[in-house]
Amino acid sequence: MSPALLVLGLAAVAAALLLLALVVLPGGPGKVPLSRLDPTTAPPTSALAGAGAAAGAAVEKVLLKRGRLAAGAAALESAGMRTSLPDFVLATGLVAVGAGTVGALAGGPLLGVVAVLLVPLGARVLVSFRRGRRRAAFADQLGDSLQLMSSSLRAGHSLLRAVDAVSTDASAPTSEEFARIINETRVGRDLGDALDEVAQRMGSDDFTWVAQAITIHREVGGNLAEVLDAVGDTIRERAAIRGQVKALSAEGKLSAVVLMALPFGVFGFIWMSNPGYVAGFTESLMGYAMLGTAAVMLAVGGFWLKKTVAITF
Repeated sequence: MSPALLVLGLAAVAAALLLLALVVLPGGPGKVPLSRLDPTTAPPTSALAGAGAAAGAAVEKVLLKRGRLAAGAAALESAGMRTSLPDFVLATGLVAVGAGTVGALAGGPLLGVVAVLLVPLGARVLVSFRRGRRRAAFADQLGDSLQLMSSSLRAGHSLLRAVDAVSTDASAPTSEEFARIINETRVGRDLGDALDEVAQRMGSDDFTWVAQAITIHREVGGNLAEVLDAVGDTIRERAAIRGQVKALSAEGKLSAVVLMALPFGVFGFIWMSNPGYVAGFTESLMGYAMLGTAAVMLAVGGFWLKKTVAITF
């Protein structure tokens, strides 16, 4: 057994025992916490929780200093992720350190650096993927939501009651966004501002039309139910066209994914089956230059393929 692996195993066992002593094992002879006797007293926190809170505060201070706190929090919010940005950044950093350590022990310093760089990139891809999927679901549900709103208005309900009906009866993420609109208006925020923020957070031009139609109706009056029906018909037609475009471009997107994954798959297979064959790439300056050139060509090809299959209408 390698000495490095032995040291790593002993460190993992020591960390596990420390975690067990701090969190699991009781700290005293069964005393009743003061927070249970006096509700105004804050409950005691463990040393591990205190260290986590201090680390989160430090990360939040750095993000605030660099001006990335608001944008990052908005990205997590639009992706539907409940965790705070400092906690997400801290968790990503811990995973990156762990992945780098494992990679360095398994394949050397180069693999450790690659693992450290891949973890933040994977975190960004995860947030982007969840945000895109949430926005797509919101766009697909928008037509039915407008129909529900117009039906509520025809039944004699107010505009806020119609919005509340959507927050109750619609599926997520539409129900979550409309419930947020209701909560914000209850604490005094203008309805138009709340609608505009939802349109911006969801990146939906269709909902921007809805917000503008509601704002115009509040200023000049009229039959809002008919306006919402007209906007809903337009949105449903756009959704049908969007579905046709996705069906026609699905083959191109799958081809792009296969072409981008093929070099990595071939390189990984050769590295596992015959490591000496690919060792030349990491033993000379020419090998590193070839790897860098291949990475640049893959990035350019991936960008080209993405622009080719991404159809905007």
